[in-house]
Amino acid sequence: MVEKKVKAKNPSTLFSAGYEIFMALLSLLSIFNMILLFFLRDPSLGAVLALVNFVLIIFFIADFLARLVKSPSKSEYFLRQYGWADFLSCLPFSQTNVFRLFRLIKVYRLLRDFGIRKIKDAVIKDRADTALFILLFVTILMLEFGSLGMLAIESQSSVSNITTAPDALWYMVVTLSTVGYGDQYPVTTQGRVLGAFVILTGVGIFGTLTGYLANFFLAPQKKKKSGDELSDIRSQLDAIKALSAQQQDAIATLEESLTKRET
Repeated sequence: MVEKKVKAKNPSTLFSAGYEIFMALLSLLSIFNMILLFFLRDPSLGAVLALVNFVLIIFFIADFLARLVKSPSKSEYFLRQYGWADFLSCLPFSQTNVFRLFRLIKVYRLLRDFGIRKIKDAVIKDRADTALFILLFVTILMLEFGSLGMLAIESQSSVSNITTAPDALWYMVVTLSTVGYGDQYPVTTQGRVLGAFVILTGVGIFGTLTGYLANFFLAPQKKKKSGDELSDIRSQLDAIKALSAQQQDAIATLEESLTKRET
């Protein structure tokens, strides 16, 4: 219900509630990374943030293009609905990251216009899609902070083989995917503890993803829902027909009674 109202009011810029929240979280993460860069003195850790920022830019570019294509009025979206801010937030420059705040303004307006309760109902209604977006966001968080943590821990060891940002990100990718090539691995106790946590998280992520894909491809939910709606309509039609027949009988009885009195 919320999604229909949102689209009716602003169809060119807003999608489902789960998707809008996901993009807002990515915007918050990118702004947090921009602030974090001022406090990190290690160039290797800064390189991890730069690589993650590149991944976020891909999401922002895809989001901007999707909104632009979907918008019935390209000029209205670009000028009046912060499309220009969406475009600037896609640029790979630290000075333009601040424009991602406009994405948060959209989410604030969504919450203000339609209420948290209705947004919550929309998220629950589309909980499968919302779970997928949450899964993607958790994966991005694990790639970023897992890489930062692993690189910070392993760089203290002289025999470490995870010494650069690409090494840390590669280890996170192969570990989260439960592949584990073994070319990169932690040698410190703290690094192994973190690696074990990443392995367990990866199993949970891909287990959830497998369940989502199985439900998406194998469960004909829409067909079942359509069949249930047709069955309800037929039941209501039969009830109306029965009520109409009763009314006709009552009318006939009254006419017969009136005729007898007149005679």
